[in-house]
Amino acid sequence: MPTLENVRKAAATLNGVAAVTPLTHSLRYSKEFDANIMLKREDLQVVRSYKIRGAYNKISSLTKEEREKGIVCASAGNHSQGVAFSCKELKIKGTIYMPAPTPQQKIEQVQMFGEDYIDIVLEGDTFDDAYKAAMTECKRVGKTFVHPFDDEKVIEGQATVGLEILEQTKKRIDYVFVAIGGGGLASGLASVFDVLSPQTKIIGVEPMGAPSMKTSLQNKKNTELQEIDKFVDGAAVQRVGDRTFAICQQLLDEMITVPEGKVCQEILDLYNKDAIVVEPAGALTLSALEQFKDKLKGKNVVCVVSGSNNDITRTAEIKERALLYANLKHYFIIRFPQRAGALKEFVAEILGPTDDITHFQYTKKNAKENAPAVVGIELKNPSDLDPLIERMKSKNFFGEYLNNKPDLFQYLV
Repeated sequence: MPTLENVRKAAATLNGVAAVTPLTHSLRYSKEFDANIMLKREDLQVVRSYKIRGAYNKISSLTKEEREKGIVCASAGNHSQGVAFSCKELKIKGTIYMPAPTPQQKIEQVQMFGEDYIDIVLEGDTFDDAYKAAMTECKRVGKTFVHPFDDEKVIEGQATVGLEILEQTKKRIDYVFVAIGGGGLASGLASVFDVLSPQTKIIGVEPMGAPSMKTSLQNKKNTELQEIDKFVDGAAVQRVGDRTFAICQQLLDEMITVPEGKVCQEILDLYNKDAIVVEPAGALTLSALEQFKDKLKGKNVVCVVSGSNNDITRTAEIKERALLYANLKHYFIIRFPQRAGALKEFVAEILGPTDDITHFQYTKKNAKENAPAVVGIELKNPSDLDPLIERMKSKNFFGEYLNNKPDLFQYLV
């Protein structure tokens, strides 16, 4: 567990490198939950996430010999940007392994922060492929591997977030909500609060599709998940760190998960209502507040907004997932009679006055009475679904409802 002395040393190391991000009062969330909701804005870091703290603290701790050999990391996300920035600042050569499908936007961001001090190697289809290649390189040439979360110095760097929170308010903090991927931020922050504010309840938040910490805590041992939903990419890992698990097992007060669709709606609300741009992991903590609504009244609450590295090309998928979560977007196989006027009848007599077709895929079949079409329909109100299905069935248009058929549905969303 990080000592307070070492966390303070990390804060001194980061002075002038990582921003002391603001702790801001949120008027909207405070009104909604009848509490004092404060946001720790790590999305405002120079690399747009807290990851710079751990990466820089780790790399700056290397010996002269280790610095001369250089460092290696594996990451397709915020950790790679923190490492790249640190390499440039400390003038240390680094090799960053990223999966080949990594979006070009992320690759360009890493290159921008690291400039001539880093080399990017695209390896394999997944993070695991890139990680294995990075570890092979480390062993081959004796370089230091900078782990994204399961490292003492990395955890101490992330712990400075907790130190800053306590220095930025004189109010008693009742709850802190913190996103968990590998657990570096949560274990560091919880260690600081355990010493300086033990009455504060630390709530860990994971995406429902990647509950690696929650599963491990339930099993009372670090457990690797076989499959995860990688949508909340900044907080979706198959296995948390051994160090971080041990600390979180001891210090977390509660561990909860949030549906990915709820996270998507939070991203849209933060942008539309607060002009705050966050990545999916950055919206996790605010998405979790609703589960604690009855407990938060009159309390002082901090939500760590962990990052804002969101790719604008994901906006359509984010909106889609939000609508699905709200039960407003539905996909069907519709069996259209192969006669003139069938589509007109469907639009005029089957759809409700506020229903909107957003997806339509149809191929006419020769010598068949009916031909299937895949149709996506957006509703104004979830209660409109059952009457819509009844109208489809009464006119013999209904084929299949696809939202609850994951094997087929994955090809649409």
